[in-house]
Amino acid sequence: MTERILGIDPGLRVTGYGVIEHAGGQTRVVEAGVVSPRASSALESRLRELHAGIEKVVASTHPDVIVIEELYTTYRNPMTAIMMGHARGVLCLAGAQAGIPVATLAHSRVKRALTGSGAARKEQVNRMVAQLLGFEKPLEPDDVSDALALALAYCNVREHDRRLPEQLRHVL
Repeated sequence: MTERILGIDPGLRVTGYGVIEHAGGQTRVVEAGVVSPRASSALESRLRELHAGIEKVVASTHPDVIVIEELYTTYRNPMTAIMMGHARGVLCLAGAQAGIPVATLAHSRVKRALTGSGAARKEQVNRMVAQLLGFEKPLEPDDVSDALALALAYCNVREHDRRLPEQLRHVL
C-alpha cells in the first residue's frame, strides 16, 4: 500500500514542507519546498499567507497524512513558542479543512528515529535525510530537510509502533 506523507517544519518566516511516498520499504520524494510569508506583514496577514500556501501544497499533492513538529520551548523564549503556536494552528487547520489526519512528532523523536540519537545535531539529521532519499549532498534550506525528516521519521515510528504488541503501545 502506498502512503503519501506531508512533513511540515512550521515557521512564520519560512515553513518547510516535504511530501514523500512510502510503499513496501521504498521511499521517494514527491515535492519539497518552502512557504515564506512576507516578513513585513502583520501577523494575521502572514498567517493567512501561510495557510493559503499550505492549502495549495495539500491540494496539489494529496497527502494521506500531515506530520508537524510538536511545539518545543524554553522558559527563556516564551514569545517564540506563542508565535510558533499560531503557525502550527493554521497548519493544523489546513489539514482539518482538507479532511487529512494531522500527526505530531517531538523533535527528539525525529532525531532518534533517523539517527538513533535524540541529541543528534541538525547536520547529522540532514545528512541522514539526504542518504535515505538518495541525494548526494545535504539538502538546502534546512527547513526542507527538517520537513522531510518529519515525514521519514513518521514512516519509521509508524512501522515500529505497528510491530509492537498492543500491551506495550500503552507503556511507551
